[in-house]
Amino acid sequence: MSGQIDTSIEPDADMPRDIAKDQETVIDRLVVFVSSVTAWLFPILMIAITTQVVMRKLGLNQAWLDDAQWWIYGFAMTVGFSYAITTQSHVRVDILHQNFSAEKKAKIEVFGLGWLLMPFLIIMADVLTHYAWASFTAGEGSSSANGLHKLYLLKLSLPLLFVLAILAAMSMMRRHLMVIASGRLWTVLIGMFPAAWFMAERFSYYVLWWVLRLTNSELEARRISDEPLIAHTMWYGLIIVLIAFTVSLIRSRRAIKG
Repeated sequence: MSGQIDTSIEPDADMPRDIAKDQETVIDRLVVFVSSVTAWLFPILMIAITTQVVMRKLGLNQAWLDDAQWWIYGFAMTVGFSYAITTQSHVRVDILHQNFSAEKKAKIEVFGLGWLLMPFLIIMADVLTHYAWASFTAGEGSSSANGLHKLYLLKLSLPLLFVLAILAAMSMMRRHLMVIASGRLWTVLIGMFPAAWFMAERFSYYVLWWVLRLTNSELEARRISDEPLIAHTMWYGLIIVLIAFTVSLIRSRRAIKG
C-alpha cells in the first residue's frame, strides 16, 4: 500500500544474515546472544591497541596491554567462529554452489558440517580440554614479568568455545538435513556419522577411565589408558551409535505405521 514503509528485510544471499525467526532454536539464540555480548570486546581491543601504540611512542611500553590484546582477540574471534556457522556469514568462494537446487545445497552443507567440520571441532574440544586442564594445574601465566598472569583463564575458555561451535554446527546441520530428510535421530546420525562415532568413543573412554580410576586405587592414572578394558573404546563407540540408530529407525517406522 502506498504511504507505508516496508520494514521487512529480504535477506541477501551474499550478505551475512540471521536465522529466520520461525526457524530459530535455543542453540541459535544462545550463539547469537554470546556473540552479541562478545562483540563489545572489539571497541575495548581498539582502545587497548591505540593506547599501547601511544605509550610505546612515549617509551612507556606495558607488557600487560600486549597480553590483553591477544586475550581479547583470541576469545572474540573464537566466538565469532560459532556466530559465522549459525548465521551462515562465513566466506564462501565458489562458482557452483550458488546455482545448485535447495536439495543439492542441503546435501553439501550436511556433508561439510557433519562429516568434515564437526569431527574437527570435537577433536579440538577434546584436545583443548586436556590442554586447558594442564595450564590450570600449572597456574600458567604470562612469559613477561609485567604481563597478565592468569593465562589459564583464557585457555579454560577454549574448550567451552569449541563446544559452542559444535552446538552451532549441529543445529545448522540439522536444519539443512530437514530439507532432504525427516530430521529424526537416525537421519541426524547419518548426517554426522564420523562425529557421532568419535563422540561415542570419547564418552566410552572417559566413563571407563573413571570407573577404573575409582574402583582401583592402586592403578596409576597414567597407566589407565593401557588397560585392556579401554583398548576397544573405538568399537564400543560404534556399537553405541548403531544401537541409537537402530532404535530411532524402528521407532520412526512404527510411528509411520501408527
